[in-house]
Amino acid sequence: MYEKYSKKNREQNPPEKLRISSENEEDSGAGIVLDEESYLRRLFKMSPEKGFDLLFRKYYGKLCSHCVRFVHSKAFAEDIVSEIFVNFWQKKVYDHIDTSFKKYLYKSVQFRSYNFLKKEFLRETNEAREIDFARKSPVEKPDDILFYHELAARLDKIIRSLPAQSRKAFQMSRLEGMKYSEIAHEMDITVSAVERLISRALAKIKMELRSDATQNP
Repeated sequence: MYEKYSKKNREQNPPEKLRISSENEEDSGAGIVLDEESYLRRLFKMSPEKGFDLLFRKYYGKLCSHCVRFVHSKAFAEDIVSEIFVNFWQKKVYDHIDTSFKKYLYKSVQFRSYNFLKKEFLRETNEAREIDFARKSPVEKPDDILFYHELAARLDKIIRSLPAQSRKAFQMSRLEGMKYSEIAHEMDITVSAVERLISRALAKIKMELRSDATQNP
């Protein structure tokens, strides 16, 4: 079932903007705004596949935009969000959620992004704790929340401090998902020059973040 939400299929058939209205809207002459959460829960009970389809189309794009602000990579953000939806479907998370679907999805993005940043830039092998938002209302550790936001903010500051050419190449690659050849054409430089610029940017980002981690264990 999940194949229909593959990256290739998403590019060919982007999520539609959906509008939830009452079944009697045509008769009443005016739309009745339904609570979206209640509507989704009812839909999942009637047909999990239809419920999942609506949930995916409603939140996929928004979650990717939210995620990319922290991981600074369009491709990685799409991977993170896709993994969340795969897990949501395969493990039937929708049967166990006692919070809202929206809160579950956004919290999942937050903690998976937190894991990604630690692995990608700090080379930490230990998984950040995974909170089961579906089965309980989590009590989040203030230190975890603070570290996550400080790490994301520090990453953003480092990227903004990069030399102009390195920053431009890095952002075109990571945020816009452009190929090195496309970046080279856009910047009027060689592909090898693009590779060097991005390599230097990544090296500086990792060095700065690891330096911070060493100074603030």
